[in-house]
Amino acid sequence: MLLETLREQVLHANREIARRGLAPHTFGNASGIDRSSAKPLVVIKPSGLDYATMTPADLVVTDLDGNIVEGWLRPSSDLDTHTLLYREFPEIGGIVHTHSEFATSWAQAGRAIPCLGTTHADYFYGPVPVTAPLTAEEVSEAYVRNTGAVIIRLFRSQNLDPVAVPGVLVAGHAPFTWGKTPAEAVEHADLLEYIARLAFRSVLLGAPEAGIPPYVKEHHYLRKHGPNADYGQR
Repeated sequence: MLLETLREQVLHANREIARRGLAPHTFGNASGIDRSSAKPLVVIKPSGLDYATMTPADLVVTDLDGNIVEGWLRPSSDLDTHTLLYREFPEIGGIVHTHSEFATSWAQAGRAIPCLGTTHADYFYGPVPVTAPLTAEEVSEAYVRNTGAVIIRLFRSQNLDPVAVPGVLVAGHAPFTWGKTPAEAVEHADLLEYIARLAFRSVLLGAPEAGIPPYVKEHHYLRKHGPNADYGQR
C-alpha cells in the first residue's frame, strides 16, 4: 500500500474534522501531499464516506492532475481544488475543507473576517480573506477546479502569503485551510472557526471592523511566527 504514514496522517485529520465538530455528516475533507519524488502524490478522503468507518486503505492516492494512482473508491468531490492549491502553494503539505458553522456563516455573507483582537492576530496575518463569487461560466465549466482558481486569484491580487494567511473563505460556500502537515491544517481549521465565532459575537456587540491597531496585530503575529519569535519553548 502506497504512502502508509501519510495515509495514517490524513485519516487522523479527517477524523479530527468530525471529532471537533467542524463539519456535519460527511461534509468536509482532508488531504496530504508527498512531495519527496519528482511526481508528487496526494492522499485524500473518499467522497461521502463516513469518518467513523474509514480506514487507511479506503483513502485515495492521486497525482497532481487528479489521476487515481491507488484506490478503489471515488476521491473527494473537492479533489481538483486540493490539487490546484498544492500546485500553486508549494509551501503547504496538508489541506482541510470544512463547513464549520461560524466560518461558513461569514463565507455565506461574502464577508472577510476582520482582525478584531489578538487571538486572531496570533494566527492570521490580517483579515481572513473571502473570495469573489464564482461566475456562471466558472461554475458550468469546472466548478471544483475554479473554486481553487478563485482562491489563487485572490491571494495573487492581494499579494497574500499562504503561510501567513493559512486559510480562506470561499464566498457562498465554506472555508479551506492548510498547513505544513494535515494535522496543522486541521489546527488552522479549528482556530479559524474559533476566530469566526469571536468575530461574529464581537460585531454584534458593536466592535468596529477596523479592529485592533496595526502595530498590535504586527506584534502578536510576529511574536509567534516572526524571525525573532519568543513565544513558547525553544
